[in-house]
Amino acid sequence: MASTLVKALRTGQRATGLLEQASKTVALVNTQQKELHTSQPVQGVLTMPERLEHIPEAADPGFFEMVEYFFHKACILAEDKLIDEDMKMIKTSREEKVKKAHGILKIIEPCAHVLEVNFPLQKDDGSYEMINGYRAQHSHHRSPCKGGIRYSLDVCADEVKALSALMTYKCACVDVPFGGGKAGIKIDPKVYSENELERITRRFAIELAKKGFLGPGIDVPAPDMGTGEREMAWIADTFANTIGYQDMNASACITGKPINQGGIHGRTSATGRGVFHGLDNFVKEPHFMNMIGAEVGWAGKSYIVQGFGNVGLHTCRYLTRAGATCIGIAEWDGSIFNPDGIDPKALEDYKIEHGTIVGFPGAEPYTGENLMFEACDILVPAAMEKVIHKENAHKIKAKIIGEAANGPITPAGDKILQENGCLIIPDMYINAGGVTVSYFEWLKNLNHVSYGRLSFKYERESNYHLLESVQNSLEKRFGRVGGAIPITPSDEFSARMSGASEKDIVHSGLDYSMERTAKGIMQTAQQMNLGIDLRTAAYVNSISKIFTTYRSAGLTYN
Repeated sequence: MASTLVKALRTGQRATGLLEQASKTVALVNTQQKELHTSQPVQGVLTMPERLEHIPEAADPGFFEMVEYFFHKACILAEDKLIDEDMKMIKTSREEKVKKAHGILKIIEPCAHVLEVNFPLQKDDGSYEMINGYRAQHSHHRSPCKGGIRYSLDVCADEVKALSALMTYKCACVDVPFGGGKAGIKIDPKVYSENELERITRRFAIELAKKGFLGPGIDVPAPDMGTGEREMAWIADTFANTIGYQDMNASACITGKPINQGGIHGRTSATGRGVFHGLDNFVKEPHFMNMIGAEVGWAGKSYIVQGFGNVGLHTCRYLTRAGATCIGIAEWDGSIFNPDGIDPKALEDYKIEHGTIVGFPGAEPYTGENLMFEACDILVPAAMEKVIHKENAHKIKAKIIGEAANGPITPAGDKILQENGCLIIPDMYINAGGVTVSYFEWLKNLNHVSYGRLSFKYERESNYHLLESVQNSLEKRFGRVGGAIPITPSDEFSARMSGASEKDIVHSGLDYSMERTAKGIMQTAQQMNLGIDLRTAAYVNSISKIFTTYRSAGLTYN
């Protein structure tokens, strides 16, 4: 009897132990599941600053306020991810992580430096004029700063601050390791002679260099509105013959230079090519085309471009080659329209000869309210900022907008367009082709050798040896009855026989960058249930990358 009782007690103890172990295991599994669950309650405390609360409804917001608004909108959505995922390896309390995360975001937002310069110009007629210029450096989380120089009467401190901030996020978006910068001179370049423009440009370069706003490792400008290869060559020459005369990397102080001055093949068309690839990645994506009720692919697509400068011209070329039809072009002095299609090459030749698109025989003058309001599949604003706003966004009929210009849509306009089912491919991604290829040019200048030069002949001979090896193998197997067995390469292989040229390498690198970035934006938009709000997805990706840089590098010198 006693032994039976002991056995029963032992059995009960084992059962109790097993129950306790099982309950602990269940508790541990539940805890792990909670930790791994991706839909935890939102704990973020960030809100939109009071000074920016009016921006979503503002008819004419400040440009820098627009960028700040989009930045804060993305920060609010990304806060928990930055703290709970990006900082999960930091061994400290969540409260301390929140403090650090908020501190880093405060560092990212403001513009670090803004330089304003005023200098005299003696004009060709002997009279004098004061020239006003700006250079903004938004972020130094990566060096050097990068951003274009524009010549326009609309240049002001707010504009260069906004554009430099946009450059910071743009570079991070496409994984180009630069901080953001922007410069501008408040002039209309059309009213100055070439000699006057050269004096203005060289003096501005000197002023920037003296203050530490120009140099291959400090600040590297590029072309923008109203400037091009000519101005970049003047700046490079000025720097190399003054402050940078002992610097062997002096030519890397600026990008967008002529080929014979250290430029790179493919830079002139880079932004337009990037616009095409930005559109192409989404036009061929069924998920987003279904969301806006559009057909996948380029077949049957029509488009309108506002602005037929460097970016607009090359955008038209690439879109037309892909199979889309250009039905309208808008310029500052007039617009043209042809529902049957406009030939970009013929229009380019006409503009070179006449200095304007007005009067082009391949299209009719547009006499409606605004060409942007016409029905089309794709609208490409490639001119100025804030052209689509609260008062006119409801008139836009395009299903897709590619922001080839910087900031062409205000937050109020953005909201209306999204509500109407328009897919907006944001400026910080789609017009990043220019800065991507500028990065390649900067690397070329630092390496002091053009891409492909060292391997071009070797690749060509290797390919010939490959064909010869195939021929020898076939002849050894089947014999040479009837003569040698000819090996004829395809046209595609023949074109690549000699290996990749510099232009091939540049195009390949740009295409890959745009494709990879597009996939990242798509993934974030889907993971965060953002629908067709690609701008917020792009900002979230950029902020996350900049955040990681600051967190890893530390904040002592930031």
